[in-house]
Amino acid sequence: MSVQRVNVFGAGVMGLCIATEVAARGHRLQIYDIASGPGPEACSWWAGGMLAPYCEAESAEEPVLRHGEQALNWWDSHTDCVQRQGTLVLALPRDRGEIKRFARLTGRHQQLDRKHIAALEPALENCFDQALYFQDEAHLDPRQALRQLSNQLVRQGARFHYGMDVNAGHGLQTADITIDATGLAARSQLTGLRGVKGEMLILRCPEIRLTRTIRLLHPRIPIYLVPRDDHTYMLGATMIESDERQRISARSLLELLGALYALHPAFAEAEILEIGVDARPAFADNLPRLRWRAGRLYANGLYRHGFLLAPAVAQMAAAVVDDPSHTPEFMYEN
Repeated sequence: MSVQRVNVFGAGVMGLCIATEVAARGHRLQIYDIASGPGPEACSWWAGGMLAPYCEAESAEEPVLRHGEQALNWWDSHTDCVQRQGTLVLALPRDRGEIKRFARLTGRHQQLDRKHIAALEPALENCFDQALYFQDEAHLDPRQALRQLSNQLVRQGARFHYGMDVNAGHGLQTADITIDATGLAARSQLTGLRGVKGEMLILRCPEIRLTRTIRLLHPRIPIYLVPRDDHTYMLGATMIESDERQRISARSLLELLGALYALHPAFAEAEILEIGVDARPAFADNLPRLRWRAGRLYANGLYRHGFLLAPAVAQMAAAVVDDPSHTPEFMYEN
C-alpha cells in the first residue's frame, strides 16, 4: 500500500473521523473547512452526543444498530470523554403506552420500577413508576470529542486550513484523493440530500443532578437530556423537514421546555446557556452514503446518527483510500 496525499473537506464529526482513520493508515492529510475554526458554525457542535444504538433501533434501519454498537469502542479508543452510564427511557403516566411500544421495538433493555429508577437516578425518586434501562449505551461531550480528534491529528502531522471555501479551488494542496464531508454544503452534487432541522438547548441547573442520558417519550415531541459537566445538560431535539438553520420557533422552545419541566420541576430554575439550531444532512432512507462525484469521494447523510455512524463510514472511506476499487457497504453509484 502506497502513501496517499489526501485532502479532507469538512472538519465536523464525519470529516474528523475520516481523517483519523486515514491518518491511522499512514497517509498524508490536509483538512479544510469553510468555518473560521471549531465552533457553532458546524452541525456537529450541536449534537447530543448519545451513543445509543439500541434506543435508535426504535425507528432506525438495521445498519444503525449494527454499526452503532461498534461506535462506543471506537470513541473510547480515540477520546477520553465517553461516559458508559446507559440510557434511561421514561414516560409520563398519560403516555405509558409509549413505554410498551418502545420496548417492543427495541432490545437489550431492563424494565425498572419506581424503586430501581430511584436507585439509578436519586433525583427522579417518586417521579416515575416505570422505565426502560439500556445499560450498554453511553454518551459523550461532542465538543470535547471533536477537539480531542483535532489535537490528535495535529500531533500526527495533519494540517488544518480554516476559513477556506474548498469549491473556490484556491489554496488547496495537490492530492491523490479528495474526500468531501461538508454536509448540506455538498447538496448540489448529491442527488436526494435534504436537511432535517434540529433545535436544542444547553442549560445549567445546579438544583438537580442526573448522570446518564434521559429520554422522555411522547407521541409527538419526545425529548432527550444528556448530562455534561458542572450540572449542565443538552436538551433536544426537534426534527423538522427543513434546511433552515437560523432560528428556533417559539412553539419548539415552549414544547422543549414544557417537556423538561414535566421531567422534573427543578428545571424551572435552569439557566439557558445556549440555543442551537442546525440542519442535519440526510437521504431518503436516513442512512449515509459514499459516492464518487467528479473525482471526489463524498461522505454524507449521517442524519441524526452523526457520532453513532461516523466511525463506520470513516473506516469504509479509509478502505477506499487504500484501494479505490473497493466497494464498501455504504457506497452508492447514484
